[in-house]
Amino acid sequence: MYIAVVGAGKCDMDTEKLAHQVGKLIAQNKAILVCGGLGGVMNAAARGAKEAGGVAVGILPSDTRAGASRYLEVAIATGLGEARNAIITRCADAVIAVGGEHGTLSEIGLALKMGKPVIGLNTWQLAREGKEDLTVKQAKTPEEAVNLAINTIYDDPYCPR
Repeated sequence: MYIAVVGAGKCDMDTEKLAHQVGKLIAQNKAILVCGGLGGVMNAAARGAKEAGGVAVGILPSDTRAGASRYLEVAIATGLGEARNAIITRCADAVIAVGGEHGTLSEIGLALKMGKPVIGLNTWQLAREGKEDLTVKQAKTPEEAVNLAINTIYDDPYCPR
């Protein structure tokens, strides 16, 4: 399983703690963490995965690995800037958004367009025509977010195990 963790490159300590726990839980469930490979939520999630003995892959916006999180097992320099968000979401079986800014919102939108399950943890909430759009499943804890992601992946008959 590949689970993407998306969120802001700079975040507060509470969001960092949530992302760290999400990364740790992803690794403990033997899934591979995919992220944007930089700071903030990405770094915290990668650190959690590494500390739990897991693998974190970073899809970087620049054409070098400079500035990549030191907790990544694999850092891929794309030279694509924010367009790398499409790669992050495409290679994931599910996406967990932790906090986030407009880049995170773009990843949420891309993932939904691709038919990927998206779980939100203190992140964007969507509305359409004044009504709440429930396509982003909201979680209250890191445990709930990771469990929702894994259960959604296992419910998909086309997902490789």
